[in-house]
Amino acid sequence: MNQTLSRIQDRSAVVGIIGQGYVGLPLALVFEEAGFRVLGLDVDAKKIDALSRGESYIRHIGSDRVKASIDRGRFTVTTDFDRLSECDAILICVPTPLGTHREPDLSYIHNTAKAIATRLRKGQLVVLESTTYPGTTDEEVLPLLEASGLTCPDDFLLAFSPEREDPGNAHFNTKTIPKVVGGVNAPSTEAAVALYAAGVDKVIPVSSARVAESSKLLENVFRSINIALVNELKVTFDRMGINVWEVIEAAKTKPFGFTAFYPGPGLGGHCIPLDPFYLSWKASEYGMWTRFIELAGEINTGMPRYVVSKVADALNDARKSVKGSRILVLGLSYKENIDDDRESPSYELIEFLQDKGAHVDYCDPYFPHARHGRRHSLNLSSVPCDNATFRSYDALLVSTAHGQFKDPALYAGVDLVIDTRNIVQPAPAGPTTVVRA
Repeated sequence: MNQTLSRIQDRSAVVGIIGQGYVGLPLALVFEEAGFRVLGLDVDAKKIDALSRGESYIRHIGSDRVKASIDRGRFTVTTDFDRLSECDAILICVPTPLGTHREPDLSYIHNTAKAIATRLRKGQLVVLESTTYPGTTDEEVLPLLEASGLTCPDDFLLAFSPEREDPGNAHFNTKTIPKVVGGVNAPSTEAAVALYAAGVDKVIPVSSARVAESSKLLENVFRSINIALVNELKVTFDRMGINVWEVIEAAKTKPFGFTAFYPGPGLGGHCIPLDPFYLSWKASEYGMWTRFIELAGEINTGMPRYVVSKVADALNDARKSVKGSRILVLGLSYKENIDDDRESPSYELIEFLQDKGAHVDYCDPYFPHARHGRRHSLNLSSVPCDNATFRSYDALLVSTAHGQFKDPALYAGVDLVIDTRNIVQPAPAGPTTVVRA
């Protein structure tokens, strides 16, 4: 451990980061910019080829920044996992999706740990960043690594530090977001804290990897439950003829005891739709049933169908049916002003409307073409974001609050808008009908 700490302190340590996506790439750049040599690894050869040319495939991470790191010679990318032996620290940033029945899928973590184990050497620090249930690091990753014949902490060190990326956040980034760190033992915690302290502004050590794993889940369960609450209130207040958006604006004038959350067409992103179910699954192992988590999941996953029902009602009021109508969905991204469509409810909205016989297109300036995902394959391309195009549809469905969609001129002469984000305001030249959904 002393040698590892010494190499971290003098910036001679090589930091290997497995997974060069929305978590791994910004982390690699932060460590390179702090003076470390960084080895970025990924199984996707297209990503590696793009990065090696200095090109970023993530909009909010500029190519100029990637190219600068590549040109300085400290950031190298590869698909060759045999090069893990060069690394003093290995950070795991791989996906943790849900299976068909909403069960945790740790295959990416397991396969990565096995790949590391065959190349593990004495003195290395391994840190898991992928969100998972408590106990994964010491109950599952540790035995896989110790299958190499090496032991922790005598031969190598192991910790967990949850990623806290928020793509497109103008106020916080990888360097400025505080980093929680917990090792499977005290030496591992000490080494991992030293590593992250050399790259990010603030590090919060905790007593164990389990606490670090749990802290990430608490963050996302908190958001999931509160979003479910406002989604349920949206449906309730709608039945009462009350505008939930006005209610929230009134409530948040209270200077204490209230945090504003906003409704939407469903949950998206890499954390909130998935992570709470990791905890509920693990809790069942202990005979505990996390009813808040399950209820929030039921409400949030039901929102796309509720929105489609609002579209159907609005078209019916206009003496049209969903079947045969031309409907334009505005936005594929799961949140505004980013090119991140992971778990976006827009895909479900499009598919539900198609199943009802509608002709559906989408408009999203961040996605010229809809990407193929694990669950969706639309084979669609974005239509132009202009008034003439918008007016050619029977209804517009606002799913994402991109800044480009907030221009009132876009909606002049449009017959019907179903707005799930409260961004379209009625105006004399605006749409005939705006329905909040």
